[in-house]
Amino acid sequence: MFVDSHCHLDRLSEHTHGGDVAATLDAARAANVSQFLAISTTLEELPGLAAIARAHHDVAISAGLHPLHQEPNEPTVDDIVEAAEQYGAVAIGETGLDYHYQESVSVSVQHERFKRHLIAANELELPVIIHTREAKEDTLALLREYSNPQVGGVIHCFTEDLDMAREAVRLGFYISLSGIITFRNAASLRTLARQLPLDRLLIETDSPYLAPVPYRGKPNEPAWVVEVAECIARERGISVDEVAMQTTVNFYHLFRAAAPDAPAHVKEALAQSGLVV
Repeated sequence: MFVDSHCHLDRLSEHTHGGDVAATLDAARAANVSQFLAISTTLEELPGLAAIARAHHDVAISAGLHPLHQEPNEPTVDDIVEAAEQYGAVAIGETGLDYHYQESVSVSVQHERFKRHLIAANELELPVIIHTREAKEDTLALLREYSNPQVGGVIHCFTEDLDMAREAVRLGFYISLSGIITFRNAASLRTLARQLPLDRLLIETDSPYLAPVPYRGKPNEPAWVVEVAECIARERGISVDEVAMQTTVNFYHLFRAAAPDAPAHVKEALAQSGLVV
């Protein structure tokens, strides 16, 4: 079984099963994807995401404001906490720093927004989902200052270098790999997938974006997280079953609020690794 640890179910393309969330999830379940984390990029999205989660027992949600979203009224720490509690989020984010499009949201605003999310995550003892692009040093500096290693989080859709990945792991974070790992020009990511401990990896689609090979150019969907797992398995010279099981266990270790809904055999594996749900 597989987990899609980062998808945007409220943004499905009309070309993805007609934009039908239920049909999209059914296609993923048929591919043995058994859990989905639907990611918030604005707090205004939360009612819609919560409705999807209520309709599908295997969907969990996060609460956060993307670093590049232009927001006239910046949420306070209390706003983030209240939204996460109201809608039953299992994580805070996605949040972080993105310097590739600095004209969108200023660096100073991004820093303050990121700090507020990290503080909210600490208050709730929920993991934080990090978006980072061309902001390695500042991202790590803020994680060192404000994140809680006992709660941790994940750097999603990781595209940075091995040194950053190792430092993030040291700070209590997981590294999530997306369909980018299958791209021809992503040799450095495939090297990273071989060198990081398997018990610190997650897999994701970031759908409807970044469809993996052989689906590049199409709207991405959660079923294709299997392609990410298969690529990691090839690189590490292990079975895809091992990648699937370990990344699934990793997911529930990190997102513990979602663990009570894990399948029975996953709960057994979690118990064996010290997490009772």
